[in-house]
Amino acid sequence: MRRRFRNPLVGVLLAVAVPVTGVTLAAQRAAGAAVGWTAPLTPDGQPDLQGHWSNDTYTPVERPVELGDKAWFTPEEAEAFLKGRIDRLLAQPRDDIHYDDAIWQAESYDKTASLQTSLILEPANGRLPPLTPEGEARLTRQRDTQRATTGSTGAASRSLAERCITWGHVGPPMMPPTYYANLEILQTRDEVVLRHELMDSVRIIYLDGRPHPGTGVEWLAGHSVGHWEGQTLVVDTTNFTDRTNFRGSPQHTRQDIFATDRLRVTERFTPTHPDRIHYEFRVEDPSTWTSQWSGAMEIRRVEGPIYEYACHEGNYGLANILRAVLGAEDVH
Repeated sequence: MRRRFRNPLVGVLLAVAVPVTGVTLAAQRAAGAAVGWTAPLTPDGQPDLQGHWSNDTYTPVERPVELGDKAWFTPEEAEAFLKGRIDRLLAQPRDDIHYDDAIWQAESYDKTASLQTSLILEPANGRLPPLTPEGEARLTRQRDTQRATTGSTGAASRSLAERCITWGHVGPPMMPPTYYANLEILQTRDEVVLRHELMDSVRIIYLDGRPHPGTGVEWLAGHSVGHWEGQTLVVDTTNFTDRTNFRGSPQHTRQDIFATDRLRVTERFTPTHPDRIHYEFRVEDPSTWTSQWSGAMEIRRVEGPIYEYACHEGNYGLANILRAVLGAEDVH
């Protein structure tokens, strides 16, 4: 693996502060989008999304409660927000060897903040909608299972992240992980492939007109079919497993709560600049949330290539977790 060295005080992505009035967030284009620019085409005549990209950002998924319905920063507020996040990160003790960004403090960071105060733009408070009674009960059961040490009967009883399978950042919706938020996009006439650096995760979007399979066939990242609306790739995803994660980390409170047969995610990828893709998402699951929710972010081009991410190799963490519960003689 290789870390990329950059100036941490990167520029703020300026977003047009247009109130959200519908499901589609196409009006929310980042400032700097090339006016009148048209994406080049692939040999098959599709807008070309190929290349190496990153969705890394300091903009939180959910809006801080104290901001209420304030959906947009001023440029000065956005710069102050970005500086505050970086200052807090760099203030961590350098000898605090911990599995988060503290271990990388000798390096710089290439993250951005936009005028958005949260990636979620609907509901108006920028936060996930309330859970339904069914969703609340499911979340409680899953929390109890994850926190009960007596429930660790083997590797399969631990989270997908601990097992080096997925952090859930592949989505959909795609959410930036803690680090290595890099991906590669490849295209053919009938497929768009999203290859993520973290966990070496690959997702295929089918453009050949195939329908979704029956509910008995499931994937962690669902089954994605897409079509083009002008320059925008519109993707519909269903058929998630009941192990599908949202927001990717065991620390997040809304993980593993998607119903298998009801979750549907709609995404829109629109190239707005040679180095920018505007990404929008809408999430619907009436068995989990009381309403749908949606948001947007900018995906920016970065220097490639992306690298193999080694996680299973030398993964002593999982074995040690199980030893603490089961005893050394039971872990092989």
